[in-house]
Amino acid sequence: MKLLLLTPAKSADDVLPALGVLPYTLLVRPRGISSILDTDDVDAILVDARHDLKECRSLCRTLYTVTSSTPLVAVVSAPHLIAVNPEWMIDDLFLTTTSSSELHARLQLIIARAHNAADAANDGVIALGDLTIDENTYVARIKGHPLDLAYKEFELLKYLSQNAGRVFSRSQLLQEVWGYDFVGGSRTVDVHVRRLRAKLGTEHESLIKTVRNVGYKVVAPPSRERV
Repeated sequence: MKLLLLTPAKSADDVLPALGVLPYTLLVRPRGISSILDTDDVDAILVDARHDLKECRSLCRTLYTVTSSTPLVAVVSAPHLIAVNPEWMIDDLFLTTTSSSELHARLQLIIARAHNAADAANDGVIALGDLTIDENTYVARIKGHPLDLAYKEFELLKYLSQNAGRVFSRSQLLQEVWGYDFVGGSRTVDVHVRRLRAKLGTEHESLIKTVRNVGYKVVAPPSRERV
């Protein structure tokens, strides 16, 4: 198992002592987005969130948008546990006092879930929390219930979900979903997004986020087992 720990500390023992007990390949890098750019693939990313919670929350959210397929875990101190919420966009969290046996078991589960999600996507099924999109049957479901989507609504939802976390402008979506020869305007995208949100329902309409002055994106919800 290969892990990346992002921390300002000099040693992993200062952050999560149990890491030193287990036979992992552990890379320790400064806490920042630049630290992942020159790092080979890892099984999970751990963020030292013992201090500077606002900064750590921002880092976790940024990491999620660029490494959404890699499990992301925050390491927090017990007094700061109350500050962690779904907006952190993490897969799990560890207390600094987490034992080696618990750490090992939970990391295995976290990584297995990530692999299963990747395998499902490779089989033509996209899973984002309660939403599943089957490219083979052209059926999208919320909590197992099929959505009555028009062809372009399905294509738009599928494209955004395939690239969850990425922001697309209206012109980009027109090109990718409707094609270069489409003669309609960007309002077409807005209309389809509005219809999709209505069909997703009030509980799930926030899956499709509006990014002001840019466009739209799909964000994986907390039901992806993020905490």
